[in-house]
Amino acid sequence: MATNELKLKKKRLLRNNEYYNIQELYDNLYTKSSRKEKFNDLLSLIINEQNILLAYRNIKKNKGSKTKGSNNTTIIEVGENNPRKLVEYVKSRLDDYKPQSVRRVEIPKGEGKTRLLGIPTIEDRLIQQCIKQILEPICEAKFHKHSYGFRPNRNTHHAIARSMALMQKNNLHYVVDIDIKGFFDVRP
Repeated sequence: MATNELKLKKKRLLRNNEYYNIQELYDNLYTKSSRKEKFNDLLSLIINEQNILLAYRNIKKNKGSKTKGSNNTTIIEVGENNPRKLVEYVKSRLDDYKPQSVRRVEIPKGEGKTRLLGIPTIEDRLIQQCIKQILEPICEAKFHKHSYGFRPNRNTHHAIARSMALMQKNNLHYVVDIDIKGFFDVRP
């Protein structure tokens, strides 16, 4: 993703967080976590109405939102409910949450191979997004500043730039390329 695209994505995300009046909460979670404070009652934050509505919005704008899970529901059907019903649904599911079964799909991996992909139901994606939005600022405060994989506002370009800077600073001339074959194909 180009730097300009990343900046636009970051602005949109911040604007959405502010629209739902939840950015201050995320900032407070980050600050508390960076101070190594303990957290109590995260569930009340997860089921906060604004957090749920933001989760719905974030999933809806994702290109995979129209992908059906094992129950053949998309974000469109979930969104047909009024916001109040959506919030109540998520709250009720989180009382005793058990994810539904996933739909298994094989996707091409290259060289004629495939990889098995599990697609959760849209309802489970919504609940997982609610949880992610609360845990992410807490975890981000603890992660190493030069860790780039699967993190917000970071990408491979950042990792490459950091590697290049270290190589130049330390006068290094070799790169080792390691690929752990089938790492994600094995389940414990």
